[in-house]
Amino acid sequence: MAGTPSTAGLAELVADAVLAVPDVVGLHGGVFGEIATYLPGRRVEGIRIGCDLCAVHIVARYPADLRAVAEAVRARVSAMVTVPVQVTIEDLRTGDDTRPGVSPRPDENPDENTEAAP
Repeated sequence: MAGTPSTAGLAELVADAVLAVPDVVGLHGGVFGEIATYLPGRRVEGIRIGCDLCAVHIVARYPADLRAVAEAVRARVSAMVTVPVQVTIEDLRTGDDTRPGVSPRPDENPDENTEAAP
């Protein structure tokens, strides 16, 4: 279709939209990194768009209304894709807790709030 982004371009747009949802801390690639869209030279972790489903795996901030966070992600992504959207909250993050394998929000610096030990 003319004027529609490729699946690769769409995956990046979806990732940006998901990361803009309040209380979404990052995207998560799944236990083995299997939830991803592969692009030349890089991957969009946490987003897999297929012909029958769009899987979105996130890390959410806690405490938060997790159902509301998942629904906000689903609503935002549903407006962008033509297939059903499945949202999975893979992990939770509190304060400046960081986890390996999690892509943080671009505007968030987890080291920003850390204090030097006396």
